[in-house]
Amino acid sequence: METVTLSEKESLAGREWHVVDATGKTLGRLASEIARILRGKHKPTFSPNLDCGDFVIVINCERVAVTGTKLDSVRYYRHSRHPGGLKSRSMREMMNMFPDRVIYEAVRGMMPKTKLGRAQMKKLRVYAGDQHPHAAQTPTVLEL
Repeated sequence: METVTLSEKESLAGREWHVVDATGKTLGRLASEIARILRGKHKPTFSPNLDCGDFVIVINCERVAVTGTKLDSVRYYRHSRHPGGLKSRSMREMMNMFPDRVIYEAVRGMMPKTKLGRAQMKKLRVYAGDQHPHAAQTPTVLEL
């Protein structure tokens, strides 16, 4: 008797849309669950070399919980590519100015650092309020 291994094709991967409410959720635990869904590891047809994950919409990102002294100790760096152009902001400053980038950067740090990981990150949408423009996709609400 011959065993047949079926391989998933990226064109056959059914993409679903999920909404995650970040209110009161811990940042790291939320980001790891979002990364798992973006990669497609929750599906039985997961293949590490294919983009078979789902779309994720995160709402209320300004209400995410951060434990300990991370608001003051975690720094976000960027560089202008000019001499002396290193800029940094604390997590508290980022939460006040750009709360969506805090979740985006936390998820990005948990994704593969490859072309596939960058393609999977394009399926993440993060919004500060409780409204999002993706109602036409009829997303399902996830309780993480």
